[in-house]
Amino acid sequence: MNNMHNVRKLYLIRFFGSLIPAYVIERLFWESRGMTIQMVTYTEIIFAATVVLLEVPTGMLADRWGRKQMLLLSACLYAAELLLLVYAHAFWHFALAILLAGISRSASSGAENAFLYDCMLADGRAENFEKVLGRINALDLTAAILAALVGGWLAGTFELELHYWLSVASVLIVIVLTATLAEVRAETEDDEGKERKPLLDYLRTSIRFFKTHADVRSVVFTGMVIGSSVSFLYEFWQIYLARLAVPVAYFGLFSALVMLLGLPGNLLAHRLLVRYGARPLHLAATLLASVGFFFAAFVHHPVSLAAMLLTSLAAGIAEPIATGYLHHRIGDSSMRATIDSFQSLGLNAVLAASAIGFGLASAHFDVFGGYGFVGALCAAYAIWNVCSYRNKAT
Repeated sequence: MNNMHNVRKLYLIRFFGSLIPAYVIERLFWESRGMTIQMVTYTEIIFAATVVLLEVPTGMLADRWGRKQMLLLSACLYAAELLLLVYAHAFWHFALAILLAGISRSASSGAENAFLYDCMLADGRAENFEKVLGRINALDLTAAILAALVGGWLAGTFELELHYWLSVASVLIVIVLTATLAEVRAETEDDEGKERKPLLDYLRTSIRFFKTHADVRSVVFTGMVIGSSVSFLYEFWQIYLARLAVPVAYFGLFSALVMLLGLPGNLLAHRLLVRYGARPLHLAATLLASVGFFFAAFVHHPVSLAAMLLTSLAAGIAEPIATGYLHHRIGDSSMRATIDSFQSLGLNAVLAASAIGFGLASAHFDVFGGYGFVGALCAAYAIWNVCSYRNKAT
């Protein structure tokens, strides 16, 4: 079977997996079912803890038992989460749904990238990984924009439950598509003559991989810094716009622009990578994010929104480059999902650590101080990166 059939299905899987109108009215729906802001915070903690605890174990299982199986499990749990939310009326209902969401995210994160790379490797097209991943991410954003627009219109006409039923239907399509994937294992020289590893060997080998690849650590960690930083944009832009007295009617437009600015970076990352290399691009992306957050922190004017959008552009460039740089250097295909899971684990760890600083700064200087902290974090890391790798080739 041509493995590019799998790749085309991954495009569709990501599209329908992001075509979720429920996200547009999520907080309104939860509030209508009695969920306070404090309760929502508790569920966020449950989600983060679940991802951190299960990220690497699910990656190991994906390498051991198959990436398709983990992707299918993730899709089924995703559907179960949405169905549970339709009938949720108590805190423990929502907590259980978020627990399922965390398991679902962990099951798919390492498996999806590993499955995609091995499909392309088996088809002799591994050098195009960043290009394809960028296009998949762009399709992801396109579906999210479409869901936001449709969901916003539906909210003014129908009951909020309809958003969840439509979202369940979209995820059911994901389940069907995932079930039709053909498992692939791209054989490499490192795979020849090897017996199946014990599960703990996956962990030891992954740690040893990062210890012996300083260049990978640098590029991947830069992606973690940018990825965690842009998360604060996605989570708190509504509060920022409210502080600037921007009318709520414009919130949807800004949300669409945030996602649209992620498209050019994802679509052009592979071309920029060939011309400039991974480290210079990641340095530029880090500086771009720093400028955007500093502008948002100190220029309390709607014009600062344009600068904030730079952070979305920076993230769009950084993510496919970091993931591609990592996968191109994984010689043992049987370890691919486990090693990729460490990338996601690190991203969540950096996010959790920086959230402490963001929270403290926001407590003293409102959201402006929080964004100033994130800008300083990006700038400090950029300076350290320049000093550390000034004399090294990309």
